Amino acid sequence: MSAVARLVCSLTLALGFAGAVHAGRSCEQKPLTLHTVEQGMALAQRTAQALDAEHARSGARVVVLARAGQDLSKYQLRYSHLGWAYKTDEGPWRVLHKLNQCGTATGDLYRQGLGEFFLDDLWRQEAAWAVPAPTLQAPLLALLNDPRRSVLLHERAYNLVSYPWSQRYQQSNQWAIETLAMAAEPAVTTREQAQAWLRFKGYQPTVLRLGALTRLGARAGTANVAFDDHPNDKRFSARIETVTVDSVFEWLSRGGLAASPRSHAL
Repeated sequence: MSAVARLVCSLTLALGFAGAVHAGRSCEQKPLTLHTVEQGMALAQRTAQALDAEHARSGARVVVLARAGQDLSKYQLRYSHLGWAYKTDEGPWRVLHKLNQCGTATGDLYRQGLGEFFLDDLWRQEAAWAVPAPTLQAPLLALLNDPRRSVLLHERAYNLVSYPWSQRYQQSNQWAIETLAMAAEPAVTTREQAQAWLRFKGYQPTVLRLGALTRLGARAGTANVAFDDHPNDKRFSARIETVTVDSVFEWLSRGGLAASPRSHAL
């Protein structure tokens, strides 16, 4: 067995026994396979090369990075989860993002390498990223490297379909754009203020059409789904608004907050 193969096998065993966390993918417990690890590492390496090329071209050290962890095509969505990737002074890219502890209603923030970010049983081996505007690069980089400020707007109560304009719960993509608001506007120190900034900047959440039976089954079947933070008029008319990667990419590009997203797949 080659040295690379031994390394991959070691990673497979180590991560296979690690505590399960997820965001934007199924919470079904499946052991990592050698093929899954190889694919994740290949996607991470290709993404690192693309981001390094972007850094060399524009000087950008922060990007919004997304993955396709599960099939959301029935909702006309391509990606499931995003985080903030930033280039460290040492060279490698790191990702700060929020993950949900499988089977629970809580989430935590994680700093990971690109390999860990893509080392999952992804629905599609594809990465997508958008480069924030030059005026946002320095504020974002400073915030992401600040252990105190980067967690300031984090809410542990996790809801996969949390309402974008409520502070009761918070899902992964919601944390990411609320944190963007804090980086862009120094006066923002609370989630309520961050959401006000997002409204002012024209963010529009995705509207999911979820009927009563679907909502009932989701709420009864999993701890990380709730609908009690959504306004009754929207909830009872089957209109569930939440933050999705696709809506974030569209908003960033439309508002001039980031360049149009780019992607590649294995």
